[in-house]
Amino acid sequence: MPGTSTSSAAEMLVPLDLDLPTPLHRQLEQHLRDAIRSGRFGPASLVPSTRSLARQLGVSRGVVVEAYEQLAAEGYLLARPGGSTRVAPTATPARPRASAPAAVRFAADFRPGQPDLDEFPRAAWLHSVRRVLNEAPSARMAYLDGRGMHELREALAAYLDRVRGTAARVDDVVVCSGFAQGLRLVAQVLRASGARRIAMEDPSYADAREMVRAAGLAVVGLPIDESGINPELLDRERVDAVIVTPAHQYPTGGVLPPERRAALVAWAVRRRGLIIEDDYDAEFRYDREPIGPIQGLCPDRVVYAGTASKILAPGLRLGWLVAPSSLVEAIAAAKLKSDLGSPAIDQLAFADFVQRGELDRHLRRMRPIYRRRRDTLLAALRRHLPDLRPAGASAGLHLLAWLPPDLDEDAVVRSAGDAGLGLQGLAASRIRPQRQGGGIVFGYGSVTERAISEGVRKLAAVVRTLRAGR
Repeated sequence: MPGTSTSSAAEMLVPLDLDLPTPLHRQLEQHLRDAIRSGRFGPASLVPSTRSLARQLGVSRGVVVEAYEQLAAEGYLLARPGGSTRVAPTATPARPRASAPAAVRFAADFRPGQPDLDEFPRAAWLHSVRRVLNEAPSARMAYLDGRGMHELREALAAYLDRVRGTAARVDDVVVCSGFAQGLRLVAQVLRASGARRIAMEDPSYADAREMVRAAGLAVVGLPIDESGINPELLDRERVDAVIVTPAHQYPTGGVLPPERRAALVAWAVRRRGLIIEDDYDAEFRYDREPIGPIQGLCPDRVVYAGTASKILAPGLRLGWLVAPSSLVEAIAAAKLKSDLGSPAIDQLAFADFVQRGELDRHLRRMRPIYRRRRDTLLAALRRHLPDLRPAGASAGLHLLAWLPPDLDEDAVVRSAGDAGLGLQGLAASRIRPQRQGGGIVFGYGSVTERAISEGVRKLAAVVRTLRAGR
């Protein structure tokens, strides 16, 4: 603890054991000596007066006086006659603290997954928080139901049905701490019900694979083509569930066509399998009509997962599941066991934010911003790196650029990092060894148009250097 000016009545936890043969004043000495050496009592910290500490510990004042005198003789304490007693300034030489590794700062960070946090609607969010604090009954701050706050589940069900075309019942919505926790809860419930294998698109979101494996389930990678996952492979692999990103495949950006959606639903019904639909950024679309979720086709066989991480900010840690009625109780129970529920005030604030139309307004404001950044990125690639082939640019906050055969993905990512550019290669998303050429996943949500143009220009210089060095 740092030096303090607390009163002599400050509390101090000192475990004295009357059953030990060691005298009490020796026990007190050792405890204080260890606390000073470890830095828990910092230089110049005020310690309780002998009378105060004696009362706290239920011992005679003489026990404390004897301990303090010994520590003062050893140089650990400084006592002023008639004044306070403090830890000696030289008693605990400053220890070098292990500093956390500094976050890597890039001139342009194209790594995907981040919206523009500077555009977070602070005023609107603050209005919702203030309204909740002023108006929410005290009872809403009690322990929560595993599904989450009714107000938020009601707001989400109405929003998702209206904007995304789900078939969401309020009682089937479970609030969670982002997609990560939602997937972990579903995987745990599946494992407890006897499931053993889950299929995933290959390539796909790498962290999702680790969540599934941590629940004790095997991950089966299914290769995708320009139309996404092929449902015919599910029967051959004998999986219990499949995780898909049908509206905007991550990271290739493809859209699952109607015939494959129908085939996927047919598999789920026929095999009593489960489809886990990650609808992570479908609100942002630029060159195509909106694509509705699979959940609306077959609510009894689909867990629909959404999150505020891309549309608002990942730090909010707010996500949601719309689950089949047969799974909701088990998922809600797993949520309670995990953390006793997501924070009540945040849930109520988000519910107010959605109900007042602030989420709709925020999305309307952000779509043209992100579209301009997408257009700037495409134009810069055409100008400076025309042999990179963009894909999946019609929606979302990222696009994939396929590398020509003469460029090694790892070398490009590594050399770009040395030049101050944050890049992520396609290899990080693969489940099985590389089947196609290398690629770069460009995230543009948190990069300004100027930084995009300058970053691609620098990347072109990196590529020229790599080619010249062959």
